Amino acid sequence: MRSDNPPFEGPLDILYQDEYLVAINKPSGLLVHRSMIDRHETQFAVQMLRDQIGCHVYPAHRLDRATSGVLLFALQPETAKDLYKQFELQLVDKTYLAVVRGHPPVEGTIDYALSRQVDDNEFHDERAELLPQPAITHFKTLATITLPVMIDKYPTSRYALVRLKPETGRRHQIRRHLKHIAHPIIGDANHGKGVHNRYFKQHFQCGRLLLACTELSLTHPITQQKVMIQAPINGEFLQLTQQFEWQCHLAHS
Repeated sequence: MRSDNPPFEGPLDILYQDEYLVAINKPSGLLVHRSMIDRHETQFAVQMLRDQIGCHVYPAHRLDRATSGVLLFALQPETAKDLYKQFELQLVDKTYLAVVRGHPPVEGTIDYALSRQVDDNEFHDERAELLPQPAITHFKTLATITLPVMIDKYPTSRYALVRLKPETGRRHQIRRHLKHIAHPIIGDANHGKGVHNRYFKQHFQCGRLLLACTELSLTHPITQQKVMIQAPINGEFLQLTQQFEWQCHLAHS
């Protein structure tokens, strides 16, 4: 089975690099590493970055295939272990941008436990997956728009640009949390609504998941200095914010 995704051309966008760490702005649609589910794919961020910089890299955290933005790697296994621990202990501050259906409250916190989800590379106990784990996401609505079109059952359609700061790191946490409060992310095939996703693809030429990790803030495992890595949104996501006249809100996200 062949992939429907076009191949990624050109070098990956490197946001930060020193002798211990490297971070890229991962494109939407690019897998971090090989998996059994997507065994037909031939491009992976790990392999592409390794070839680009000429050394082995070790992913420090998870970023969904459909999500774009800051993806951090260690250049040595020992450094990777330190980074894993920072993520595990919730010592890394993460910021995301998303376009969602509806107009959420100005700000709020989603405190909703999620059942554990594992990927195909993990050994897992099916009973453990049924046990909900604490999950917290803080959000702030940056901008809203109301389109004079009837896409669903209402005469107009409302959307919003939202900044999200997950406190925990459950699998698909942001996507599942936004679905829980009835404001799913546009382009989310699993947790969103197809009629809105199709409208954005047909009318705005935007068929991707509108979720991006725009900032990571952590302690450098070697220097112990604070490191902030930022990734601008681009491509379809950026073009949509321009069409909705939301550009001024990106600088304050």
